[in-house]
Amino acid sequence: MSLLRPLLNQYLRLTEKPHLRNAAGPDALRRSFEAKARLFFHAPWSMQLAWDRIAGADVLRAGPRRGQADVTILYFHGGGYVFGSPRTHGAMAAALAHRAGAQAILPRYPLAPEHPFPAALDHAYEVYLACRAAGGPLVIGGDSAGGGLVLALLGRLLVEGAPLPEAVFAFSPLTDLTFSGDSFRDNAGADVALPAERAGEMAEMYLAGADPTDPLVSPLFADFTGAPPVWITAGDTEILCDDSRGIVQRMRGRGVDVTYVEEHDLPHVWPIFHNTLPEARATLNALAAWIRAQTGARAPTR
Repeated sequence: MSLLRPLLNQYLRLTEKPHLRNAAGPDALRRSFEAKARLFFHAPWSMQLAWDRIAGADVLRAGPRRGQADVTILYFHGGGYVFGSPRTHGAMAAALAHRAGAQAILPRYPLAPEHPFPAALDHAYEVYLACRAAGGPLVIGGDSAGGGLVLALLGRLLVEGAPLPEAVFAFSPLTDLTFSGDSFRDNAGADVALPAERAGEMAEMYLAGADPTDPLVSPLFADFTGAPPVWITAGDTEILCDDSRGIVQRMRGRGVDVTYVEEHDLPHVWPIFHNTLPEARATLNALAAWIRAQTGARAPTR
């Protein structure tokens, strides 16, 4: 582990965790995350970010400044289904796409409480089908709530017999809105970023009365028989660690080819800190190599 890891953990524990615990509501969370992302997260120069429209909706597209990428990564940002945006996660998705020899597309999906379940999933489904119809290798991924969204989308695709992506990945996914995992309680103090006591409030905003055991809400309960290869990573001190462990076990029980990487004492969705944290860059490098193996993409030359 790098010398920066404990420094970052301490910074998050002293600043971000109290902020998430005490923020007045969704608007405050949204404004703060947008401002911090502009300050701290930067895409590689080799990638150009621009707004586009797919399936009648806004998406942020991160593509190479030179040449063309044949592989597409459709990426869904995290933020508890309540905050976050393509802008907050665009730099990380661009950094991954550069390493994977791909382009990244980040939908601006509808957020709760203004747009509760199933608005985000329906939006993800429509954008996915449009990207799939465009042709070329397609990988879908996300982080935290966006990771849960992408896994719920995979479950829906399997149920409906829709065309599948070549591969799926998730960073620290939220897969269980019943919060039944032991890590949710056991790691409440150790998690340097997420305050467990706010989770129920955000879940209520998203659910708006929906059943938290619905597989389209909590993909932990989905049947993934027939799924393409899946790659998941989580930290062992996260409150959501068991969300990853549980869904990996469930997928393997259905014969899915799952790669699971559990790291020690890294913060929630640490790849977002790729500009400063060596472990973040190492994770992006490992995932990019896996994506290239699934899609046949070529590694970038620089």
